[in-house]
Amino acid sequence: MSDELQVLGRAVKQAQYKQHRALDSRLAGVGTTLAQWDALRAISRAPGSPARALAAATFQSEQAFGTLAGRLTALGLIDRRPGSGRRIEHYLTPAGEEVLNAGHQIADEVLASCYSHLSQADRTTLLDLLQRIDGGAGG
Repeated sequence: MSDELQVLGRAVKQAQYKQHRALDSRLAGVGTTLAQWDALRAISRAPGSPARALAAATFQSEQAFGTLAGRLTALGLIDRRPGSGRRIEHYLTPAGEEVLNAGHQIADEVLASCYSHLSQADRTTLLDLLQRIDGGAGG
């Protein structure tokens, strides 16, 4: 059983690695990285969020997200504004919106390719299984 679980774990990681490599490669064409685009996506989903929430949404430490946010600010893709107390809120700029939208189109193309060997029913089953592993959390 242990070998089977290790093979399964590696297969999930390998699929994720292939997907991330393809996304990073294609996103470079619009001047961004997967980590940057993911941060823009998280900010778009929850404008005004603090770094702590955005770090969690992007699977990063607060320190790593802070460094990334600094880069995104320098690139003119996000604004960081004072919120209540010591809270810093994050918002997309118009340039950030453009990069985000270009990234959505690329992600749609890359993901369609990554999952092209699976039927719609297989993709639905895979999503259901992964969500069960994650305790039912959605993407």
